[in-house]
Amino acid sequence: MSKKPKIALIIGSTRPTRFADKPAQWMLKQAKQRGDIDVEVVDLRDHPLPFFDEVASNAWAPSKSADATRWQETVGSYDGYIFVVSEYNHSITGVLKNALDQAYIEWGRKPFTAIAYGSMGGSRALEHLRGIGVELQMVSTHAAVHIGAGDFFATSPLGGNKPIEEIEANLLPSAKTALDELAWWAKATMAAKASQQ
Repeated sequence: MSKKPKIALIIGSTRPTRFADKPAQWMLKQAKQRGDIDVEVVDLRDHPLPFFDEVASNAWAPSKSADATRWQETVGSYDGYIFVVSEYNHSITGVLKNALDQAYIEWGRKPFTAIAYGSMGGSRALEHLRGIGVELQMVSTHAAVHIGAGDFFATSPLGGNKPIEEIEANLLPSAKTALDELAWWAKATMAAKASQQ
């Protein structure tokens, strides 16, 4: 199989003052330096979704919302995902949870990794995301990138607002491992799906 996995880098915060753009652009740069995956940014700001109010998941009934259907088509066009995860009160953002809920079939049997941030490196939010991913029949990588503690406050607008490149030596090893795992799982799941056709 020669097709490179197509990966969406999903920015999971929509606040006007979000920090997410820094880690998103940094992670995009790391992914684009590789030759084994094609990565595109998918910003939830560009996909305004109603709160999930369908009769059921689209695993059981087609969604009535045109916005939800458009989102499902977007999500479905990718072979894997990198989530930019900000931690809100020990969990993921409401907008990311809603986006996950608006699709089901499209996420299934596809891998994901993440770059997470917050005082504890977004660890608690990422663990919630992994639990949701399992329910959506996704495959989580073992590795992820965490921006926490001093690194987070050094680069956040709430702190030093330094360029993320000033802390990237702390992030590069985990980014390489996370992207290696994502590429491996994307190729494995694509091959498994192709063998069933």
